[in-house]
Amino acid sequence: MKTASSSAGRASRDDAALAIAREVLEIEAKAVADLIGKLDGRFAQAVETILNCRGRVVVSGMGKSGHIARKIASTLASTGTPAYFVHPAEASHGDLGMVARDDVFIALSNSGESDELLAIIPLIKRQGAKLIAMTGNPQSALAREADVHLYAGAEKEACPLNLAPTASTTAALALGDALALALMQAKGFTRDEFAAAHPGGMLGRRLLTHVRDVMRTGENAPRVAHTATALEGMLEVSRGRMGMTVILDGEGRVIGIFTDGDLRRSLEKGVDLRLTPVTKVMTRGPRTIGPGKLAAEAVEIMERFKINQLVVVDDDGKLLGALNMHDLFRAKVI
Repeated sequence: MKTASSSAGRASRDDAALAIAREVLEIEAKAVADLIGKLDGRFAQAVETILNCRGRVVVSGMGKSGHIARKIASTLASTGTPAYFVHPAEASHGDLGMVARDDVFIALSNSGESDELLAIIPLIKRQGAKLIAMTGNPQSALAREADVHLYAGAEKEACPLNLAPTASTTAALALGDALALALMQAKGFTRDEFAAAHPGGMLGRRLLTHVRDVMRTGENAPRVAHTATALEGMLEVSRGRMGMTVILDGEGRVIGIFTDGDLRRSLEKGVDLRLTPVTKVMTRGPRTIGPGKLAAEAVEIMERFKINQLVVVDDDGKLLGALNMHDLFRAKVI
């Protein structure tokens, strides 16, 4: 049984946890916001240095800075700037051979005095590679050696002891994102190029999958002629298992759809399905989409108009296929 004192203790711990969480987020948010005022021509110089790079971008750092460096390298690579991570300690034991004259080397160190980085900097400079340093100390040895120095520090860490790298790593990560996206824009990196770099997972499917890839065609896309009866329309709805059938004119153009909802309303009105033309009870002007559109656009249309099916047509309005939400779920677009 919980006592009043134990409940009070739990509440006190909860309050303390929320308080420290809010303080951490405030400190880290301030660290990122403070970088805005510190941006100057050196950032533009770093962008230009990488744009002029004929090799690759090599990103490096020790400890927590190393984790941030890995993420920055990954973001650069996925947004059109070939990049990879090199561990500074491994670099001095052979991996430095990965760095060539035409490369740009980005070194991360909050103090700017990381022994492992400083040990390889002279060799990198001797190779002729350009050096961009991201530190929290503009007077550090690493900053002095750099061709371009970018401030990526914080006034204080979010750690209550002001020891664990927290706000400083958040600031460096945000600055790395800013660098990657500035390069992405400068290079005119397109959605198609982004998709090609992300073929796996949900993101790739949303950017690479087109309507033509998921639509039903031929007999799998239910359709009847405009001369059909409502009964024939009902039978085609049942056969096609899409909750609707497309109605076509004599030229194969879409003039409407006959849905489960249309059928229900017809029955409620006492319509004789055997004698009534399907054109009398169909829904005119159905939502359509072209086969070259992204499947994600089909999702947006369905959600916006609260519908479950879309008819796929060519430029002349002729039927090419159909799809519904289940097709998009199966394709893992949603």
